[in-house]
Amino acid sequence: MSAVSLFSLISAYFALLLIVAWRTSRNANNDSFFIGNKNSNWLLVAFGMVGTTMSGVTFISVPGAIGRDGFGYLQVILGYVLGYIAVIAVLLPLYYRLKLTSIYTYLARRLGPRSYQSGAAFFILSRTLSASARLYLVVNILQMTILDSMGVPFWLSTVVILAMILLYTYEGGVKTIVWTDTLQTAGMVLSLVICTGWLLHAMDLGPLASLARMHEQNLTRVLTTAIDSPANVWKQVGAGFFIVLAMTGMDQETMQKNISVKTLRDAQKNMALMTIVLTVVLVLFMYLGGLLYLYAPAAGVTAVGDKIFPAVVMGHMPAALQLIFFIGLISALFPSADGAMTALTSSFSIDILGVQRRTDLTEAAKTRLRHRVHLAFCAIFLALVLLFKWVDNASMVGLVLKLTGYTYGPLLGLFAFGILTRRAVRDRWVPVVALAGPVLCYVIDFNQEVLFGSYRIGLELLILNGLIVFTGLMLVSKKQQ
Repeated sequence: MSAVSLFSLISAYFALLLIVAWRTSRNANNDSFFIGNKNSNWLLVAFGMVGTTMSGVTFISVPGAIGRDGFGYLQVILGYVLGYIAVIAVLLPLYYRLKLTSIYTYLARRLGPRSYQSGAAFFILSRTLSASARLYLVVNILQMTILDSMGVPFWLSTVVILAMILLYTYEGGVKTIVWTDTLQTAGMVLSLVICTGWLLHAMDLGPLASLARMHEQNLTRVLTTAIDSPANVWKQVGAGFFIVLAMTGMDQETMQKNISVKTLRDAQKNMALMTIVLTVVLVLFMYLGGLLYLYAPAAGVTAVGDKIFPAVVMGHMPAALQLIFFIGLISALFPSADGAMTALTSSFSIDILGVQRRTDLTEAAKTRLRHRVHLAFCAIFLALVLLFKWVDNASMVGLVLKLTGYTYGPLLGLFAFGILTRRAVRDRWVPVVALAGPVLCYVIDFNQEVLFGSYRIGLELLILNGLIVFTGLMLVSKKQQ
């Protein structure tokens, strides 16, 4: 694939995003940016959220993990589905009843101002780290496969991509990304389907025959029953449930789009449809991974893990499919980054700076303040991505993503306490309790062998973190007067 082809592709893609942004951000205001004037189309939100939920990490890592884990990710997906049902039935009605713009305002009303600030701060920390890590992973793949050969330095690639995202989210915010995420999800799914079809054709296999071959090579294994394993079925289902509950239902980025829909019923339909589409797409990603591991040995591809998909595409697929692969990769990159930047700007502006509560600011002054926050988060993303490149260690990405288990645990504990109990907390102690959860989890995680022998904590670290924070809140609480 030539440099001219790639440059033309990215230019055309970006031009399309700018056209969408220009059309959707006309007459935009702060309400448009934060919650899309509560007039978003639920079908568009549902489809666009699929791309936001998966990100570039899913696009590369889910197919790559099949060689190691088989179809074991289905255990986590089952937990996801149960988690989405809980969000639909419990959290969405709560947010709509309280007419929230930032979901962390719930913590202020139920627990107090320190609880509110603690929840927002942990969201900002977690989303900044995880979105920057995902951005780094995808930019690094683009760099290694194409941009290095063109002589484009990594820092320039990152600057250009962040500038693109900044340009089309700067004014419209949620009102714009509801449409751009829909476009980008379509690009990602199209790439997935076409690459899957090419692999089936190249191996002269039908769907059933390919599944039989995968079964013969032990790629379709699902259940892990060993209790000591981090991949144990009950651990994975439970972790999937709580991951969705915390990282979707208690996450401003995802909920910001949901509460931009006019009615609760439409928001619930949106989440239900998103769950169905997301499940189908994730299963198709796993199936693609199985095809990659069937194709690789005969084609002489030795890459595994995150490297197998790019290796097969760049080494064996025709140029047209390479372009389609990059459409999918870029489409997976932008929704996770643009949504995160918009949600972080909203949360910091509303929850930390209190722009909606400030009567001393005009609407124009609030908009200027929001613009500065948006630019600041863009600069932070740039600094973190360059830091990850400087470290240049694949385990660094895994480490940062694991940190989300530490940073979302306090949110899980705070919301669970607010919803499941009727007790009042001593609000000044809440920041201490919220910090104690991740600290204790780190101590436990670091000393697993001493504490548990052969047992290993996996994704359930998030659950443990939330439980510690919930218990701490009980200790600093009292009965409502």
